[in-house]
Order: sequence, then structure tokens, then C-alpha cells
Amino acid sequence: MELDFKEIATVGMVLFAVIDIVGTIPIIVDLRNKHGHIESEKASLVAGFIMIVFLFIGEKFLNLIGIDVHSFAVAGSFVLFFIALEMILGIRLYRDEDTGSASIVPIAFPIIAGTGTMTTLLSLKAQYQTLNIVIAIILNLIVVYIVLKSSAKIEKMLGKNGLGVIRKAFGVVLLAIAVKLFAANVKGLFV
Repeated sequence: MELDFKEIATVGMVLFAVIDIVGTIPIIVDLRNKHGHIESEKASLVAGFIMIVFLFIGEKFLNLIGIDVHSFAVAGSFVLFFIALEMILGIRLYRDEDTGSASIVPIAFPIIAGTGTMTTLLSLKAQYQTLNIVIAIILNLIVVYIVLKSSAKIEKMLGKNGLGVIRKAFGVVLLAIAVKLFAANVKGLFV
């Protein structure tokens, strides 16, 4: 395993776009109003645990059910494509279920470590080194923690329009990454 800062930056940006913690500030603010205090530490740690465990055992699980990483990466590129479309067009294709708890469900899972994040992790594992992915996860969790802690301040500072611009910009980046993941892994399906 080799430490590669370019890979860490690339993977970090992909995860940042998929997790979309800045875009979910309105959801987090709403949950805080409904449920009171949100435990930022607990939510960040649980989300990190889920992501790292899935990164390491996700591939073994896929092998157990007879799916190779290239197939999962291609499927993941489609998921990323649709998440990017949601971000760019401001539409909602997938709806999460509402639950009564706020820190673990739905913040840690599925807002931070949801299906898009899981698919992305295995798709990234097909292309990048695991060490760099783990470092990118940790860096993203630090950002998630900071955003959770200061969501009200960020919302006031950026305003509704600022959050919308950030969400759309990361959507375009995510769309380009989805196309790259598809192109890099589709050849592996026919080998």
C-alpha cells in the first residue's frame, strides 16, 4: 500500500460529493428542530464505522453471492449518475424512510453512510488503494463532524441560494466521476 495524496484528494472529493453533508444542512436543521440536540460525535463515529467495515467486507460479501467488483463498480456508477442528477436538477428520485431517532438514524445511516456511499466505496476500491480510501473517509468524517456541530451557523452564512449553488457544483463533479468509473470498469465485464 502506498500513500498517494492525489488519490486521497480524488477519493475525498468523490465521498464529499456523495455524502453531500453541506447539501443536507436543511435536513439536519429540520431534524435538530424536531428531535432537539444531535450528537455529532456519535453520528460521525457510527457513520465511519459503517463505511470502513463495508469497505473491508463488502467485496467478500459480493464474492459470496457471486458478483465481481467490476460489475458492482459499473452498477455503482449508475447510482452515482442518478445521485448527481438529483443534485444538479434539484429532484428527488430516492426517498429515505422517516424514523424517530436523529443521531444514528437517519443522520449516520442513511444520510452520511447510505446506499450511495456504500456503492461508491466499493466502486472506488476497484480503482484506488484501500489505505488512501480509509484516509479520505476519515477526512470526510472530520468535515461531517464540523458541519454537524455548526450546521445552524453555516445555514445562516450561506443562505438558501449558496447551499443550492454548492450542491449543483458538486453534482456536476459527481456526474463526471460516475462517467469515469463506468468507463474504467465496463471493460472488466467482458474479460
